[in-house]
Amino acid sequence: MGNKNELLQKIDEGYSKFSKGQKKLANFIREEYDKAAFLTAAKMGVEVGVSESTVVRFAMALGYEGYPEFQKALGELVRTKLNSIQRMEVTYGRVSQGEILTSVLHSDIDKIKLTMESIDHGTFELAVDAILNAKKIYIVGIRSCAPLASFLGFYLNLICENVKIVDTNSSSEIFEQLIRIDENDVIIGISFPRYSMRTLKALEFASNRKAKVITLTDSVHSPMTLYSSCNLIARSDMASIVDSLVAPLSVVNALVVALCMKKQKEVVTTLETLERIWDEYQVYSKDELNLVDDKVELSGNYAADEDEDIKHE
Repeated sequence: MGNKNELLQKIDEGYSKFSKGQKKLANFIREEYDKAAFLTAAKMGVEVGVSESTVVRFAMALGYEGYPEFQKALGELVRTKLNSIQRMEVTYGRVSQGEILTSVLHSDIDKIKLTMESIDHGTFELAVDAILNAKKIYIVGIRSCAPLASFLGFYLNLICENVKIVDTNSSSEIFEQLIRIDENDVIIGISFPRYSMRTLKALEFASNRKAKVITLTDSVHSPMTLYSSCNLIARSDMASIVDSLVAPLSVVNALVVALCMKKQKEVVTTLETLERIWDEYQVYSKDELNLVDDKVELSGNYAADEDEDIKHE
């Protein structure tokens, strides 16, 4: 099965015989192998809560001559990134059905914590200022990142004047939409493994046109950072068929809130205008649920009756 699984196979085979400390290390490597690959033996010990010598002995117990050789195997594992099915087997192979909800929620909590510890506040402020000062804001996110792009676009549109969510169905269309981008504009590229070549090309194009490039991605080693002047790093790695986008969404939320704080007056005015428009055009009258005296009432042509919960026209 090649090198990528050799290390994990060794961990699987030896797991039952491992000491408590070694099991901790084994679990850490299963869940955080991309982080583990860049740690010294001492740092890995600190991270997991065991001594440096336990880490070195663990490497040797797995059949490696020493820590450097073990670290090389870890690097190999990261480079070949397990495919979705293997990742799922590695993490959830031992999890019973009843534990899945808790396990996934804990995993998401961890991703937010790791993001909080490692995200650079200065970079975040730079991103906020760049968006504030941009003439036009372009947002690119493909496939599983598309919901993040449209969520960010939806709220930025309430705060800023010129926001464009780039429609990403084909490469040629992307360039047609970016044709007027220049040094006064900002492009926000959102991409997590597996990284999107189309997003990367869009960022390269924007960078060549001297636009400010902000990326939201999962690692400083992400190819997305190639053209970016401002990298927001949020942890997404999740061992399953879905990438967890909870931490990236938190960072998006933080961006929106920070921008709202800086443009409070404009945001209030926009929302007041919208409320008037919604009223005038009865946008929400047909499908809005109101809570009145702890009872749900349907607006518009529906009526909430005493005898029935909901009665149609």
